Amino acid sequence: MTDTSTDPIAQYRDLLATVPTGLWINGDSVAASTKETFSVDDPATGTSLLQIADATPDDAATALDSAVAVSEEWADTAPRARSEILRSTFELIREHADDMAMIMTLEMGKALPDSVAEINYGGEFLRWFAEEAVRVAGRFTKSPGGTGRIMVTHAPVGVAFAITPWNFPLAMGTRKIGPALAAGCTMIVKPAHETPLTMLYLAKLFGEAGLPAGVLSVLPTSKSAEVSTPLIADPRVRKISFTGSTPVGRTLIGQAAENVQRTSMELGGNAPFLVFDDADVDKAVEGAFAAKTRNGGEACTAANRFLVQEGVAEEFTAALTTKMKAMVLGRGYDSDTTLGPMVSVKQQSSIAESVSKAVADGARVRLGADPAEDAGCFYPATVLDQVPADAEIVCNEIFGPVAVISTFTSEDEAIAAANATEYGLAAYLYTQDLDRALRVADKIESGMVGVNRGVISDVAAPFGGVKQSGIGREGGSEGIYEYLTTKYIALT
Repeated sequence: MTDTSTDPIAQYRDLLATVPTGLWINGDSVAASTKETFSVDDPATGTSLLQIADATPDDAATALDSAVAVSEEWADTAPRARSEILRSTFELIREHADDMAMIMTLEMGKALPDSVAEINYGGEFLRWFAEEAVRVAGRFTKSPGGTGRIMVTHAPVGVAFAITPWNFPLAMGTRKIGPALAAGCTMIVKPAHETPLTMLYLAKLFGEAGLPAGVLSVLPTSKSAEVSTPLIADPRVRKISFTGSTPVGRTLIGQAAENVQRTSMELGGNAPFLVFDDADVDKAVEGAFAAKTRNGGEACTAANRFLVQEGVAEEFTAALTTKMKAMVLGRGYDSDTTLGPMVSVKQQSSIAESVSKAVADGARVRLGADPAEDAGCFYPATVLDQVPADAEIVCNEIFGPVAVISTFTSEDEAIAAANATEYGLAAYLYTQDLDRALRVADKIESGMVGVNRGVISDVAAPFGGVKQSGIGREGGSEGIYEYLTTKYIALT
């Protein structure tokens, strides 16, 4: 029996034993070629959860060989057969949802309700693309000049390589795996080294659902660049999909240019949240709370800058502060926790440094602003107002439970402030004036805009940004075409 006095997660050891600890290659869990492993730790306690196989470039080459070997066969598989495997895996996720949610909370730290929500959301991408697999359409028409006929078809782009982040261990994977497999592409996934357990568990479920060996490989590694670089350099890889920081995305785009590979890049965000003086303030606060605290604030779509019209600024700030003050900071798997730890000490320290600089720049602390002194990577819910427009915290993605509030006077000023960033992923606005809502939404430079909504992600909608927030779209009917090439056949 495990000694709970020395093992704070002893009650979860049996659950963790169900997670594959090897690399997932050719339909099986295998050791790394060097037999090396790395530790995946609980960010709430620092306790090691599991030792996971540490992939090497040689392992990546093996996975690629496996993907290439079955690529043609998988592309030729009937769309309905691909659809059924995706649907079966979706059903298995629902069957194992409670276990997957707890595994996610253990490795990433988020409060268990957030993990439950992600399991439901992430699984839906497989159901959605199971349906899209059988709906890829071409066209056939007579040429305008009457010289012949035009046939347009679509084909799988080929082997895809996906790099996923730590903040949504399931959904960022299924949002890429779903359309790739539906389109007929084989795929290699490199999950973040902080959170590989959920993806390895998913790979096991795909195997149980009947996915042919080699179609999906998962390569956890502590040496990301060493494993990723040779894969991208191999011309047999035809598609790169990455979710993560803009600097890393720029590097990957440059590497992909060598072989002219297709890329999808979902990069950094700096989402503005605009509240106009005609807004329903109570609803705006509810939306702001959801947009800020979902996933502990560790989300690329999180509201990063609250821009509030002067007439309602104090009412909004006071109400949001009250809601955030009620959050319960604790281990994500404890029943009363609503705000878990950050994913790592590095992330905790980054947030603390950003807040300290903001206060030094003149921001006023309305709540929080001090890292928790307990062991673990905790950071409390924090509210800052009177934040200067040029403060570093306004310009950079916070990725934590920190609400930064500034004011504006006019609509034009609000739009200018919202667009004063190199990023353009998500934006939010609250107003009861429909004309204003459409006018402002049209002028904001962002790939997604929520109008009187604090949560905008939807599997049936295209997800992606503009400017330095990336290229390409995931989800929606658009998502599958990221993994398809277009062919024109000229007929007489």
